[in-house]
Amino acid sequence: MAKKKQQSAGTPATVALTRAGTAFTVHAYEHDPAAASYGEEAAQALGVSAERVFKTLVADVDGELTVAVVPVAGSLDLKALASAVGGKRAAMADPTAAERTTGYVRGGISPLGQRKKLRTVLDDSASGHATICVSAGRRGLEVELSPADLAALTDAVLAPIGRG
Repeated sequence: MAKKKQQSAGTPATVALTRAGTAFTVHAYEHDPAAASYGEEAAQALGVSAERVFKTLVADVDGELTVAVVPVAGSLDLKALASAVGGKRAAMADPTAAERTTGYVRGGISPLGQRKKLRTVLDDSASGHATICVSAGRRGLEVELSPADLAALTDAVLAPIGRG
């Protein structure tokens, strides 16, 4: 249950984890603004399999913003996401709305510590790993924790929403 603190200023995500008493590890890396994919950059920088690094995407499901957490190695199946929350249609949310609602910037949106708690769906492949990495709320900063803890803290539904 070791907690590792790097960098003096916490993010809302790391503050939420600390408050909850959840075991986690923070991994920092130098973010390259020219990187084509934030998630793939994180996986490579940390030397972690892309199946264990998850990206946080915000979608609009029937007019309600919903968080989807899927492996960076694949993509989000919007129909599966809508189905997982009992919706009919899903589309990627407007980036400005996603940033304003979560309190994070694109490429640094964390499923944890969001300004407004959104409905969350975690791809069920996460349960096949002891730990996964998700954004810690800033580009170049990831947090590693158990998928069960992530699901519990975000009240996430586990469903097969990832493709590829």
